[in-house]
Amino acid sequence: MTTVLTIVVVLVAVALFLDLALHRALRAPRLPGTTEPADVGVHAIAVRLLTANDRRLFAWYCPPPAADRRRPAPALAAVHGWGGTADGLLPLARVLQAEGYGVLLIDTRCHGRSEDDTFASLPRFAEDLSHGVDWLRARPEIDAGRIAVMGHSVGAGAALLTGSRRRDLVGVVSLAAFAHPEEVMRAFVRTWGVPYRPIGWAINRYVERVIGHRFRDIAPLSTVARQHAPVLLLHGGRDRVVPVRDMERLRDAARAAGCAVQAVTVPGVDHEGVDPETGTSVIDRGADHLRAFLAGVAPVRAMTAAPDDLAAPAAARAGRAGPVIDEPGRAPVRA
Repeated sequence: MTTVLTIVVVLVAVALFLDLALHRALRAPRLPGTTEPADVGVHAIAVRLLTANDRRLFAWYCPPPAADRRRPAPALAAVHGWGGTADGLLPLARVLQAEGYGVLLIDTRCHGRSEDDTFASLPRFAEDLSHGVDWLRARPEIDAGRIAVMGHSVGAGAALLTGSRRRDLVGVVSLAAFAHPEEVMRAFVRTWGVPYRPIGWAINRYVERVIGHRFRDIAPLSTVARQHAPVLLLHGGRDRVVPVRDMERLRDAARAAGCAVQAVTVPGVDHEGVDPETGTSVIDRGADHLRAFLAGVAPVRAMTAAPDDLAAPAAARAGRAGPVIDEPGRAPVRA
């Protein structure tokens, strides 16, 4: 009996050790934000908003240049990739704010200046992005009927997952999305020098259990075929992390499902969205495609709500309490 008990204790200890080790190995690196909006010529306000599990997210809100509740503007909510921050998307805000859009750049949980949670995952990126959409919908200067979402890498997968769940979006923009998390995890485990079967396969099943979702259900290859709005796929031609072939597979899956999709390869750009030789970003080189796409799904000049409705409190129009905003020098207040 003592021997059996000892074996059980050892197995439990090993399981707990492996659980802790995997959590540490799969944890996203938390990098501090190093760029301020003014550094790239963007007018932005630092805000905090609530997400799932009562966690608070940091975000840069870049209001439309001609904010007017009687003529609300379209907007875009965006999230970074794994280990990234909202600061990295500020060049995007510069381009879109100049065109008349409002932009919300979100630090997802466990990233940047947002609060921690038990873990980060693609579905949690999507939860945070969706809360960002709700935040924008409650703003009086934003047209709730003209909001799009965007993401980079894992964030792109989150944008596609959000687009498959919500019917109130007008467009989804994906930067360097991978096709399937099973393939990404298989490549990741390979860097540890362990065989995919049985060890890598078991790790993937463990990750599925932790995040509460099967990879096949949240895979961009699946969600891109369940979109309710047009999709723009942008991908760097020199991406060595996620091959361009992944974008082509996503495009083909969307078309096969009858979803509206555009796919653009941006020459010379790597996975981080930069040309390593010139420093040119995917935002700069893909700006015309992005502008044209958003102009088609969320034109700046259109007006879709009556002035009397827009004059009503934003929270009342949204049918819920207003979002929490942190303003410089003030305690958090309700919008």
